[in-house]
Amino acid sequence: MKTVWLTLSVLCWTAGSALAANPDDLLGKWLNEEGTAKIEIYKQDDRFYGKIIWLRDPVYAQKDVDEADGHPLVKVGATKVDYHNPDESLQSKPVLGLVILRAFAFAADDDEWSGGRIYDPKNGKDYKAYIQLLEADKLKLRGYIGFSLIGRTTYWTRVKE
Repeated sequence: MKTVWLTLSVLCWTAGSALAANPDDLLGKWLNEEGTAKIEIYKQDDRFYGKIIWLRDPVYAQKDVDEADGHPLVKVGATKVDYHNPDESLQSKPVLGLVILRAFAFAADDDEWSGGRIYDPKNGKDYKAYIQLLEADKLKLRGYIGFSLIGRTTYWTRVKE
């Protein structure tokens, strides 16, 4: 019985570690946990980036206007923009096409992509982050302040088109 458990443990460990053996396995289109955006993860100069390529609601509705407290760029029917950005010159930039994942590098020892940053257009804040591929079509993304114990985790699913 111990041999069976040992064998299963080794198989699970090797299957998990083999999952992210290829850094490019992260590439592709992903749906965020809320189902409100699709993000395309691409590679540029051996680093991984992600940009918003689809929004479920690409224009502002009345509820968005109410939540924006009179921000002049937020009007019913207007294209969603990055109005929370602390840099005023970027506040009119459309959310669609926004690069929200920046400069992740694959760390083979940890089986994760780390050293990158994630930008949250919902609050205009930028966080350190790491990404782990849990399954071929599911990733874990953790954004944090300072060290990874203080942060938020979200799970994205791969979009099959």
